[in-house]
Amino acid sequence: MTEVNGSASPQQHSAQESSIPRPLRIALLGFGTVASSVARILVELKPSGIELTHVYARSLAKRRAAWVPASVAWSADVNAVLDSDVDVVVELAGGLEPAGRWVRKALTAGKSVVTANKKLIAFRGVELERMAADKGVYLKYGAAVAGGIPVIPAIEQGLIGDRIKRIDGILNGTCNFILSKMEEGFEYAPALAEAQAKGYAEADPTEDVGGFDARAKLTILMRLAVRVAVDPEAIKPRPITQVSAVDFSYARDLGCTIRQIARADRSDGKIAASVGPTLVAMRSPLAWSRGTENMVILTGRYGGDVVFSGHGAGGNPTAVAVVSDLLTLAHGAQPVKIPSEQAEVDAECELPHYIRFLVDDRPGIVAEITGALAKERINIRAIVQKPGYPHHALPFVVTVESCTGSALKRALENIRGRDYLLEEPLDLQMLE
Repeated sequence: MTEVNGSASPQQHSAQESSIPRPLRIALLGFGTVASSVARILVELKPSGIELTHVYARSLAKRRAAWVPASVAWSADVNAVLDSDVDVVVELAGGLEPAGRWVRKALTAGKSVVTANKKLIAFRGVELERMAADKGVYLKYGAAVAGGIPVIPAIEQGLIGDRIKRIDGILNGTCNFILSKMEEGFEYAPALAEAQAKGYAEADPTEDVGGFDARAKLTILMRLAVRVAVDPEAIKPRPITQVSAVDFSYARDLGCTIRQIARADRSDGKIAASVGPTLVAMRSPLAWSRGTENMVILTGRYGGDVVFSGHGAGGNPTAVAVVSDLLTLAHGAQPVKIPSEQAEVDAECELPHYIRFLVDDRPGIVAEITGALAKERINIRAIVQKPGYPHHALPFVVTVESCTGSALKRALENIRGRDYLLEEPLDLQMLE
């Protein structure tokens, strides 16, 4: 009998239901700050096409959350989760190992992986992406750089038609918070203590303040944007620990502030990269970044400068990037393959430099310093000395025109050990 009321027959209902793809089953490895935020988004927003089914946590008594649906299986055995019927493994434990073993096992088993692990992707990303391709699955890591700022998806989709020749970025929220507090007048130690009290810095902050975290992120951006795969260890980061409040005072006189800048440049077939505290002109967008914000400026051959800015740290912003990667997988978006070539960091960033000396003042000091610089053919731009400091502990600044870091290092070696130097000179690049 023909239906006339517009309702579907049981057979039609069955056909419609069978044509609806089942959601991707998602497993979380870890249940810390970011992972719990990912779970919260999945539970509260119930995004189409993905379903949280498994959670691995080393301590179930501490980690099990009452707001997570009872249908989610919790386990303190990571292998039980990896051997389950999940489709996508979300690795949020961090570090090279055991996270690397977990990711390899997941990919080998034919499961796609989403991760925010910048260290793993920086050091093992090429290998893991090749493994994923061989198994016909995907490795997504949009959350590995700049947290909730979609810079990696933008490179993969919106900027794939350009050729990026330079990266300038604030990639570590901990350092940006500390330097922002120092800009307000804090010294380094109390600024670090406040960052730790607020949960922005670890008890051992070396990865952040030493520049290693930003280096890993820069390496990932270089592979995607500049299309060169480099050894992260070839980039020697400089720590922010020697910067003091007086440097911000001098920076203001020079129309600048100080930020930890990760920079890479490809020109004339050579690759240059650096990470460290840098004087940034106040007119630069990089000077506007405050607190834990991140910022990335990509300079393209055709498109010019493109600026990305936002909250680069914290559970919720990073979780948004993770869930976005999951939705990309669920809805079948094909990743754009960006070719990269193995390359060496074989050039130095030639930039102006800011050099701060702290001396027990006596006649002839400036002449000795300028002589050492002249010997390396480094031109002086300015000598700045603020009033109000005692002669026995006098800080003053010399700025020089663009030069290589190695030439400046040789010049400073010539005056190192002189009896008037009270501490090692502080050398900062100046980004113009």
